[in-house]
Amino acid sequence: MALKRALFIAGPTASGKSALSLRLAEDLNGVIINSDSMQVYRDLRVITARPGKEEEAQAPHRLYGFLDGAEVCSAAFWAERAVAEIEAAWQGGQTPIIIGGTGMYFKVLLDGIATIPDIPHDIRQMIRTRCAEEGSEMLHGELVAVDAATAERLAPGDSQRICRALEVYHATGKPISMWQADTKPGPMKPCDDRGQVVKLVLDPPREVLYERCDRRFDAMLEQGALDEVRTLMARGLDRSLPVMRSLGVPQLIAYLDGSLLFDEAREDAKMQTRRFAKRQLTWFRNQFFSWQRLPAQLSESQYRDFVNKNIKNPLTE
Repeated sequence: MALKRALFIAGPTASGKSALSLRLAEDLNGVIINSDSMQVYRDLRVITARPGKEEEAQAPHRLYGFLDGAEVCSAAFWAERAVAEIEAAWQGGQTPIIIGGTGMYFKVLLDGIATIPDIPHDIRQMIRTRCAEEGSEMLHGELVAVDAATAERLAPGDSQRICRALEVYHATGKPISMWQADTKPGPMKPCDDRGQVVKLVLDPPREVLYERCDRRFDAMLEQGALDEVRTLMARGLDRSLPVMRSLGVPQLIAYLDGSLLFDEAREDAKMQTRRFAKRQLTWFRNQFFSWQRLPAQLSESQYRDFVNKNIKNPLTE
């Protein structure tokens, strides 16, 4: 069987993943496959920094904007489609380049997923309503009592994961940490036996990352992020949906609703983005410790040295 190569590129928001993936795609006849939980939604191209038409013309892009905002994309749902796209790339003699900032997507694809039952809608809605009314810090305190292991690794402001952990506990009577200890193999596990697998994490200095987050949000506003959110609001979607909680969206909704001034909304969105990037950095350092680290930006000579050493010469993990 011919050597099959796959590249995985993880990193926090605004770390330069898209630019690196484009360079690699051009050098390696690559297909870029999205692994970002917000860039799967077609409603938000600008505010999620989805590749534009110019980038899409430079290399094939897959799993970007393929879902409607009214839908919920689970890691397992994404992984099934990612495997299909990876296989299609191999069939076409191309290199799949899987990039994104959603660490759980990578984990599910490569390591497996807990077999957690579906959560009833009424329980999910109850927890989400409580979070909106009481705040994630209050729910985090409740999580400490029922699932200390999960509470310890979640920040009190991580409302999405705190809600998910409480939903699982209330629906099953069993902590999510116990479910996660019993995982099925990931769908890409056989890849390790089929060829070259390169796993990279972009790991920029924190101060550089924060500055890039701020500049990028200002650029998004100039490119029409506010109109994009206004159009999303007009759909009347449930505000607990993931697309409604994407970075910057709640703050711009608050401005459009009249509950925040524009400058307040912009600065709060920037602050929340920086906090999210910090959590991503910590998560990747703790969870992906065996992945190769790269700086956020490589000079031309550094890039060529990296490609020649790690990719063009066979490397099987």
